[in-house]
Amino acid sequence: MTPLALSALFGAFLLASLAVKLWLASRQIRHVARHRDAVPAPFAETVSLAAHQRAADYTIAKLRFGLVQTAFSTAVLLGWTLLGGLGALDAWLRDAFGLGPLTHQLALVGAFALIGALIELPLEAWNTFRLEQAHGFNRMTPRLWLADQLKGLVVGVLLGGPLAALVLWLMGSAGSAWWLWAWGAWVGFNLLVLVLYPTVIAPWFNKFKPLEDEALKARVEALMARCGFAAKGLFVMDGSRRSAHANAYFTGFGAAKRVVFFDTLLAKLSPGEVEAVLAHELGHFKRRHVVKRIAAMFALSGLGLALLGWLAQQSWFYLGLGVAPSLVAPNDALALLLFLLVGPVFTFFVAPLFAALSRRHEYEADAYACAQTRPDDLAHALLKLYEDNAATLTPDRLYVRFYYSHPPAIERLAAMRSLGAA
Repeated sequence: MTPLALSALFGAFLLASLAVKLWLASRQIRHVARHRDAVPAPFAETVSLAAHQRAADYTIAKLRFGLVQTAFSTAVLLGWTLLGGLGALDAWLRDAFGLGPLTHQLALVGAFALIGALIELPLEAWNTFRLEQAHGFNRMTPRLWLADQLKGLVVGVLLGGPLAALVLWLMGSAGSAWWLWAWGAWVGFNLLVLVLYPTVIAPWFNKFKPLEDEALKARVEALMARCGFAAKGLFVMDGSRRSAHANAYFTGFGAAKRVVFFDTLLAKLSPGEVEAVLAHELGHFKRRHVVKRIAAMFALSGLGLALLGWLAQQSWFYLGLGVAPSLVAPNDALALLLFLLVGPVFTFFVAPLFAALSRRHEYEADAYACAQTRPDDLAHALLKLYEDNAATLTPDRLYVRFYYSHPPAIERLAAMRSLGAA
């Protein structure tokens, strides 16, 4: 392939993905707006018109902000690639500091990550303090938000820095099979994070305390015993410090698994509904969805690294994406960053396949929960969560098929009703 051909191909994929994103978002906005003034018939007795309109307004506001984010991120991507931003940063670091080969490459990765984070910071602040605040969800103070940003930066440096150094060293020292060694390091890193996250990383951002409601605790433990599931503890997280959104999740790996409830979830759901939500999460484990997703992630990352191993040796890969590779120094960091930048553009149209698989897993987890608890409890819990999180009940059909990792409410509850009847 020639550099010009790659530039043209990249430009075509970028324009096509941008057009599809804008088209789907506009469809979703129009569809939600058209149905704003009437609650869908299946929900007429359980969802108020005010709650339905609040969800519609929140959905439309998020989509419009998403359009701004999409346009902005596309401009930034072009700036880094075809307009020469990444190459200019590489040249400036080389000329200004004269670092050794590996140190220079680490500096390039670090500078790229820092600049990217700073560029995104205003949009993140707007999303938190304008969009989420306007719709009653944000509970963070500017001080807490800044503290979270700084903590995230520290965690990124402590975890990502050594991994980046190891991968770059392997790229330069392990020969043509470097990608295989890097893949092993990537797998080990992710497994380590799964073990460390519950007890080391998460408590740095949130406070966790043992579940104190003895009646609910007994109910949850009985459910877990029925399902053959063991965990190291049941915890309540102070999610209300940051947001009004509610959730429950499992975290950890192997014997380190924990069950975590947001305090906002416990405040909104009855004990039976909490049990049903937990049964849904247990369903993901019992149907081995978590293991399958981790295995798929590892397999795809291995394929991606193998592809990068080949592309890093092709001069047209750099030149076609706006970077002039060095003839006397390693280009490993450039190759890695270019791959991370353009990879999502070329894989964008595969996203609906993964979304469809995720929706299938959600149906399976719902079916498991309905077998272990009362289907009505799960249905009522989901309706409360849809309402409290202001999730629209009237999404556009194509938007759902392309993006939704969970089935829309009307389809999901219809499936539950059929299970309840059965």
